[in-house]
Amino acid sequence: MKKALIALAIGGFGIGMTEFVMMGILPDVALALDISIPQAGHFISAYALGVVIGAPLLTAFGGKWPAHKTLLVLMLWFTVFNSLSAFANSYELLMVSRFLSGLPHGAFFGIGAVVAGKLAKPGKSAQAIATMFTGLTLANVLGVPLGTYLGHHYSWNVSFMLVGIVGILAITSIKFWMPKLEKSSSEGIRKDLNVLKRGELWMVILLTTIGTGGFFAWYSYIAPLVTKVAGHPETMVSYIMILAGLGMVVGNLFGAKLAEKFSPIYAVMISMICMVLALITNAYVAHDQLAIFFMTFLVAFIAFSLSTPIQMVMINSAKGSESLGSSMNQSAFNMGNASGAYLAGLPIAFGYDFTSASLVGSAMAASGVLIAISIIFIRKKKDKRAVTAS
Repeated sequence: MKKALIALAIGGFGIGMTEFVMMGILPDVALALDISIPQAGHFISAYALGVVIGAPLLTAFGGKWPAHKTLLVLMLWFTVFNSLSAFANSYELLMVSRFLSGLPHGAFFGIGAVVAGKLAKPGKSAQAIATMFTGLTLANVLGVPLGTYLGHHYSWNVSFMLVGIVGILAITSIKFWMPKLEKSSSEGIRKDLNVLKRGELWMVILLTTIGTGGFFAWYSYIAPLVTKVAGHPETMVSYIMILAGLGMVVGNLFGAKLAEKFSPIYAVMISMICMVLALITNAYVAHDQLAIFFMTFLVAFIAFSLSTPIQMVMINSAKGSESLGSSMNQSAFNMGNASGAYLAGLPIAFGYDFTSASLVGSAMAASGVLIAISIIFIRKKKDKRAVTAS
């Protein structure tokens, strides 16, 4: 069982690396393909669009096969198109390959989270899911800095070759370490889609999109926050990113323990309240060169303490169609990424400084708290009706 979770973590490492390394090598890609940096930013959007579209579609269609085979095919798909990205020599080809490489992202994490929960010992499902997400967080500490370094000093293509190698390792580990499992869908495609009629499920998607969007509002503008507000040299940004990655790793593990001590929805509410306070504090102390280090670790720690609890909230809300619901939550994370970056950019475009991004993020996280409270209220009301009916 332990090896199976490590296999999922290796896949998560590869996915985390390909999602975030493009941000580090964006200028190198733009120069190599003779396009502007804003145009190169389309490659990030193309990947995110692939995640949003692919998560529900590939999970629904993959549900007819045993989960271990579906995970293997998803990682094979991931490896092929990330390797193709390494050989792309035009804007158009890289756009297509980035979109296609994003398609299996949500389905892998969605099905993987359900599988991890089933493989876990009783009462340890949160830790098992956190083990898978550890791969994603470690990618921000090890994979992304390494890929960025290779992209800067050799060629951006090497970064994606490295992702392809990680993909091969993930395929091999899933093949030999993952036990035989039943179908990832217990209901079938048509019945799975009935889960979309549940109002609570859409509230969880809204919670993930808006609540985690608060983190991305801050993270999207971390580089200018460090250089233009705190006054650090540009060389310090890489170290800040590694510090944020360490915060993500520790926060992810802490979130699993939080979800075990409280119920997942209460763990989400606690983390989001802390995020509101941390982002407001960050807006007022970011000018301090020492405080920016502490706040970077703290905000990343709090944000990723949400990863496991919020995934468990979705799994609980999508009973009978857990894999589909879980994968759709990954789409919501990417919509949070896009919405957080966009909304935080609005005050900056109107002339406010980069600390305004933290305030926008705190407002989004506060909205997430209200949504979490609403879900708790709805569940209590549902439980009362069930008791009355019995």
